[in-house]
Amino acid sequence: MELRQYGMGIGLYLAGVALFAANDALGKWMVADYSVMQLMLIRSVGAGVLFLALAVFKGAKLSLPGRWHLHLLRVLLLAGDSFSFYFGTKALPLADVMTFYMSAPLIITAASALLLKEKVGKQRWSAILLGFVGVVVALQPTSAAFSPSALIALAGAASFALAMVITRTLRDTHWLPLVAWQFIGCGILGAAGSPFGWVTPSVLDFCLMALVGLVAAGCFMLITKALSLAPASLLAPFQYSAILWAGILGWIIWQDPMTTNIIIGNCIIICSGLFIIYRERRLNIDTGKPLEPIP
Repeated sequence: MELRQYGMGIGLYLAGVALFAANDALGKWMVADYSVMQLMLIRSVGAGVLFLALAVFKGAKLSLPGRWHLHLLRVLLLAGDSFSFYFGTKALPLADVMTFYMSAPLIITAASALLLKEKVGKQRWSAILLGFVGVVVALQPTSAAFSPSALIALAGAASFALAMVITRTLRDTHWLPLVAWQFIGCGILGAAGSPFGWVTPSVLDFCLMALVGLVAAGCFMLITKALSLAPASLLAPFQYSAILWAGILGWIIWQDPMTTNIIIGNCIIICSGLFIIYRERRLNIDTGKPLEPIP
């Protein structure tokens, strides 16, 4: 039963990462003409429409239970994550920004072991490190990866990773208010900064920026649910699947070729994830206590 629950968590996480890749591509397209703050504001409006509809349909409340300090920290971290990512894509190639974000599984695993006391063996550490090697092989980061803008992207990756660990801690909270409030936080930050450099968008561009919010909301819903079903350190290696989706989207939208390095790198990444699954099934390692799914 526990392995089946973990398998469901992995499946939801993979789906969430795929939506992340689509969101990243659309967001990079938008910040070429509009400010990061403006994108954060309008995408929060788009996500807000979805959350209000879900709240009415499910009869759920958007209020958060106790441990307000953790909820506040999570919202701040995810707002910083969103700003850092989109800011990074304005100055750096998308591949370089994604390279930094692929360090998130290492941070998640370390934080899960230190803060959540989850059991992380040397085999899983080895698999995650192998996956990161695959990322470097696939993306071949350019010299721009060492610019000051890269530090912002790296800070965003750390913010995202720590926010995922806190999400795991708050797994007894309904996913709807968890995800809704992180977009409220992004919207507040965007509203504060949007007046500086505001560019009135066309109807089409407004709808596309709102779509970024809808896609991102769906992504975080899936990931939040996944973290209620499986330990963060177990899910961490599957973050690397974003590279596969990035390659597919890059080929479709920008006609970027699937190079030999991308193919080899993805093979390494996939092998690292499959090794984790093999370890769980073959040795039945206890990666965390049994959990009740979020309703």
